[in-house]
Amino acid sequence: MYHDLEINPVFYGHKLKTQIASMDNQKIHMNGGDGPKSYAKNSEYQKQLVGYSKKVMDELIEQQLDVGINPHNKPFCVADFGCSIGRNTYLAVQNIIEAVEQKYKSNIEDPEKLPQLQVPEFLVFFNDLVQNDFNTLFSYIHSNKPNYFTAGLPGSFYGRVFPKAFLHFAHSSMALLYLSKIPEEVLNRKSAAWNKGRIHYSCRGAAKEVEAAYSHQFRKDIEAFLDARAEELVPGGLMVIITLGILDGVLPSECSMGVTFTILESCLQDMANMGIISEEKLDSFNLPYYYTSQMELETLIKTHGCFDIARFEKLPTPLRQVVHDVQTAVLSIRVVTEALFQQHFGKDITEELFQRCAEKFESHPVIYDDKYRTEASYFVFLKRKTETSKPGT
Repeated sequence: MYHDLEINPVFYGHKLKTQIASMDNQKIHMNGGDGPKSYAKNSEYQKQLVGYSKKVMDELIEQQLDVGINPHNKPFCVADFGCSIGRNTYLAVQNIIEAVEQKYKSNIEDPEKLPQLQVPEFLVFFNDLVQNDFNTLFSYIHSNKPNYFTAGLPGSFYGRVFPKAFLHFAHSSMALLYLSKIPEEVLNRKSAAWNKGRIHYSCRGAAKEVEAAYSHQFRKDIEAFLDARAEELVPGGLMVIITLGILDGVLPSECSMGVTFTILESCLQDMANMGIISEEKLDSFNLPYYYTSQMELETLIKTHGCFDIARFEKLPTPLRQVVHDVQTAVLSIRVVTEALFQQHFGKDITEELFQRCAEKFESHPVIYDDKYRTEASYFVFLKRKTETSKPGT
């Protein structure tokens, strides 16, 4: 059954107002619109991850989905947490719905299993922070005439945004690497984790205490995320997480993201030395990204106790066969970081910052040499336990 919904309701209940975390205040969002400097036009890496995950997700939905979790043929509810804008969230949702439909159809062909079973209607919620460009998102989605109902849901996914036992399937791709807030220790001049003059824990020369502070905040955020989803998913509900991390045992400063952030940091330091920005501004700026390892994330999920891990695997590295040019590389960084730099330093520095970054990339092998490609993209398929010992779930 196909539905071309002309009006998309946006749910913003009273419960949600108290759940919007510090990440809203940081204005963490991708570049909006669909122009040449937009996320929608510069997210091929993320798109390839969605493509790589399709086959394994189809297989696991067939194996793990119990159609009995929706016994009265009510709408099958799907949510994409941290949806951003454009084609990638649309493709991810389409992959999920096609696999779920196939599962229902295969069960319908065997009427002894559930004689009254029908393929349900689908209701999909697209969640991101309030600053997300939902207009561009829904313009793209409905230009493709989706076969499901849609709704936008602004707010932080580190808190509850749905009623209890409401969702049947949750999805989050490349969103959980964003911390809910910068750890307080890295901004405290009296702390051993004060990250003076640096913009990330992966930058060359950052103290080990800085990485520890980021890791501690990530652990708190993941627990909050899993707590919320454990309440929102029905028992037996499914969840897919795709996130960017590093391989076990690899130093963050040796990864391409560590080298990239060190180059950005050096550009800002040059601008501070020239008086374009202040040293104080530089000392108080840190990027809110954390790149976990498989061991760390798997341990956190198991310790939480509300989800069974059906699959945890490393996806192929996107763009591995693509020959990068400097401008493409800089643009891919710009579309995900520009709003953060503008909020902290002002809009006037953006063009010069990324021009300086391009000039330094020209003389650095980070975008060409595979030795820097030590990041890892992880695919995690979870099933909500029907019974847990965790209070409130």
